[in-house]
Amino acid sequence: MSKERIRTDDAPRTDNPYSQAVRAGETLYVSGYGPVNPETGKEVDGGVEAQTERVLANVAATVEAAGGSLDDVVKVTVYLTDLNDYDRVNAAYGAQFGDVPPARVCVEVSRLPGDVAVEMDAVASLG
Repeated sequence: MSKERIRTDDAPRTDNPYSQAVRAGETLYVSGYGPVNPETGKEVDGGVEAQTERVLANVAATVEAAGGSLDDVVKVTVYLTDLNDYDRVNAAYGAQFGDVPPARVCVEVSRLPGDVAVEMDAVASLG
């Protein structure tokens, strides 16, 4: 099996030693994204709902760069710095997925890069 690095300017870029996503066969592994606007490199304004929407837009842009869409996402991990935000994140998250939302894990963490409130990674099936 070969692996392919996926790159897009429509999601935040990194100078760190990891890929925005890697396609291995028909599976796409999307790195964790915070609520960073790829055009400005800055965290989006607004509360955790706006941050969640930006995170999912970054995930979607990366999946689309590999030829898929959010409908192809089968697994998401949500990282929150405050589990009290769960209901607001859940509402914003649920609005982005159709009748068969992906499997999901949600965990509270002590801190995220850039001191953002939410980060997500994802796995998509592109076959």
